[in-house]
Amino acid sequence: MPVNKITTIKTNKSEIFIGEQVLGLLAEYLRPYQASKIFVLVDENTLEHCMPTLLLEVSALHQAEIIEIDSGEENKTLEICYQLWKTLAAYHADRNALLINLGGGVITDMGGFVASTYKRGIDFINIPTTLLAQADASVGGKTGVDLDGIKNSVGVFKEPKGIFIYTNFLQTLNKKEVLSGFAEVLKHSLIKDANHWKKLSSISLSEVHHWEAFIIDAIRIKNEIVLNDPFEQGERKLLNFGHTIGHAIESYSLLHDETPLKHGEAIAIGMLCESYISKRKNGLTASALKEITTLITSIYDAYIIDDSTYHELIELMKNDKKNEGAEINFTLLSKIGKADYNKSVDVDLVLESLNYYNALNSD
Repeated sequence: MPVNKITTIKTNKSEIFIGEQVLGLLAEYLRPYQASKIFVLVDENTLEHCMPTLLLEVSALHQAEIIEIDSGEENKTLEICYQLWKTLAAYHADRNALLINLGGGVITDMGGFVASTYKRGIDFINIPTTLLAQADASVGGKTGVDLDGIKNSVGVFKEPKGIFIYTNFLQTLNKKEVLSGFAEVLKHSLIKDANHWKKLSSISLSEVHHWEAFIIDAIRIKNEIVLNDPFEQGERKLLNFGHTIGHAIESYSLLHDETPLKHGEAIAIGMLCESYISKRKNGLTASALKEITTLITSIYDAYIIDDSTYHELIELMKNDKKNEGAEINFTLLSKIGKADYNKSVDVDLVLESLNYYNALNSD
């Protein structure tokens, strides 16, 4: 059932608003910025599918400057940031200006970084439009861009002035985008909430038409962790489950595949491999590994990882910003709903996990 009221979740320095009436609340947030300039960062998809609704619901944005970039992770670069900084300067954005990020994880990550660094920081608001961004990417105060194919190598911690999650925007998504976001929802349950995992395991994605309750659960799990550790000194590292291997596969796919994997598709592979490592190294039971494997492989298509690419994947993992020294750091499950961070894993076991994933696709 849909959640009709606005749900508010308080973060360290901001608030997240979720529901079908949040755009009306957004208008109140814009009042302090109307004496300066308001900018809206979009890509071609959100310009077409989401911006008309925003303009219809929020009259204060009729005078806003719209900045469009091309969609896709390949555009999440310092070169695009440079163009955005130049555009803000050309339109005389001062330190009282506001940047609204209307889009998925690329837009909210990069828009937040651009705003946080322009004139040493202007305010920004996130309006996430994908399931990935609504359930995960726009929440937590991480901003950043990729560097030479390495995910999120340059960035800062900076919370937006507010996050407005208008779930009706999800109706514009195709299946691949929904699956990409659902991987992060699954991850949140695996690291922190076994009951939420059971709930997710029992649903049919094709029959889910209202996502509010699932998004709220995912955000509450993530926000609880971030409140305790906003700058990823300890507990927040739990959120990296699936990402050490997943980010390497995503970076590889971005560099080599004609149609690169979506973020969540790569993270799903990472969660399978890292669940295998969890069984071998961190006490995850064989039955739990089978349960995780059965669900994820029933949702996500197989992706063949040729063993000739293993060396490149290992090098990408060694460049992961979570590492300390020469070791590859992982977050590993001890059971469904509980994880441990700062677990170093040797390369042979990582390769074994990639072989485990490939074996699943040869059955």
